[in-house]
Amino acid sequence: MSENGDPSTFAGPLNGLRVLDMSTVYAGPFAATLLGDLGAEVLKVEQPGQGDSLRGLPPYKDGVPLWWKVTNRNKRGVTIDFHRQEGLDLLAKLLPRYDVLVENFRPGKLDSWGITKAWIHDINPELTILRVTGFGQTGPYSHRPGFARVFEAMTGFTNICGEADGPPLHLGFPIADAVAGLFGAVGILAALYQRHANGALKGEEIDCSLMESMFRIMEFLPIEYDQLGIVRQRSGSFSQYAAPGNIYRTRDGKWASIAASTQSIFERLCRALGRSELIADERFLTNPMRVAHRQEIDEIIRDEISKHSIASLCDILDEHEVGFSPIYDIADIFQDPHFAARQALVAVPDDELGTVRMQNVAPVFSNSPGAVRHAGPYIGQHNDEVFASLGLSQEEITSLRESGVI
Repeated sequence: MSENGDPSTFAGPLNGLRVLDMSTVYAGPFAATLLGDLGAEVLKVEQPGQGDSLRGLPPYKDGVPLWWKVTNRNKRGVTIDFHRQEGLDLLAKLLPRYDVLVENFRPGKLDSWGITKAWIHDINPELTILRVTGFGQTGPYSHRPGFARVFEAMTGFTNICGEADGPPLHLGFPIADAVAGLFGAVGILAALYQRHANGALKGEEIDCSLMESMFRIMEFLPIEYDQLGIVRQRSGSFSQYAAPGNIYRTRDGKWASIAASTQSIFERLCRALGRSELIADERFLTNPMRVAHRQEIDEIIRDEISKHSIASLCDILDEHEVGFSPIYDIADIFQDPHFAARQALVAVPDDELGTVRMQNVAPVFSNSPGAVRHAGPYIGQHNDEVFASLGLSQEEITSLRESGVI
C-alpha cells in the first residue's frame, strides 16, 4: 500500500481498458504492465506447468521469482494450453472481452496453433494486436531467435559501450527488452486513439521488433554516418558530444557523474571548483573546442574533484546549480530523500511474499494517477475466478485442470 492510501482505489487514466497478455519473458509483458500501471485491466495467460520463462530467471526468494513479481504486477493470471482445442475454445471465450492482445511468439507460431489474425478478428473485429518479436514479422531474419543482447549488439549500441582501447561491453541489464516494451505500449495507445477517432476502423495489428526499437534510440548515429561517414566508437565514460563529461573519483573513493552539456553549466562548474579562469581559456571557449581538447579539460576537472569528498562535492555543485549525481547502487536509492519524497519506491502486497517494494508508476498523473495494486500472480492464481466468469461450472474447471488444459 502506498503512502497515498490503498492503491486499489486508484482508477488510473486507462481505467476500462482490457488487455490480454499472452507474451513471455520481458518486452511484451513489460508493454502490458505499463498499461496496467495506468489503470488497464490485464490478464496474463501462461502455459500450464512451468509457465512464462521469466519465472525461471533469478533472483529468487524461497523459490519465488522476484523479477516476475515486478514485470507482471497489476495482472491477474491464468493458464491455458493453446495446443489443444479445449484451450482454443477458452481463448475464443476470452477474446470478446478484451480491447488489446499482446503476444511475442515467433512469426507464424500462433498461426500454426490456429490462432490466426483472421480467426482473432472474426471473434473480435476491434481487437488491437501487439506482436513483439526480435526481428519483426517480415524480412530474412524474421524467424531467427533473439534476445535483448542480440539487438543491442546488432544496432550499434554495444559497440559504443566500453573503454576506447577495450572490447565492446554489454550492460548488466536487457535494455533492448525495456525499450521495445515502451515502443509497444506507445503503439497500443496510438492504435486505440486511431480507433477512437475514426470509429469504424478494424482493430490494428502492430509489428514491434526489438531490433527497430533499439535502433530508433540510437538517434544521431545513422545520420552521422550518412552525412559525415563517421563510425562512432567507444569512449569509456567520456561524453562524446560535450566536455567535460565523465565519471570522477572523489577524495574518499566515491564516484560522481558530471556532464557540462551547456555553456552555462560549464561556467558554473568552473566557478564551483574555484577555476573561473578556465572560462576564458582559448582552448575551452565553446563546447566544440572543449570536445576537441577533451583530454586537457578532463584532466583538470579530475584533479579538482579529487580534492573533495563526495559530501563536499555535492554541496558545492548543488550551490552552483551544476547537474551531477553520485554513482548510486540500489541501496543508496533506498536511502535517498528525493526518491522517498517522490514515492518512487512503493510497498506492494503480494500473495506469496507478503509485502514487497518496487518502483512506483511513471509518469505521474495529477487527476487520475495509476498505482501498483499488487505484485505478479503465482501461476494459475486466477483460473477459477476468470473461467467461472466465462460461465464454466466448477466441475468443468476441475476437469480442465485435471486434463492439463489449464
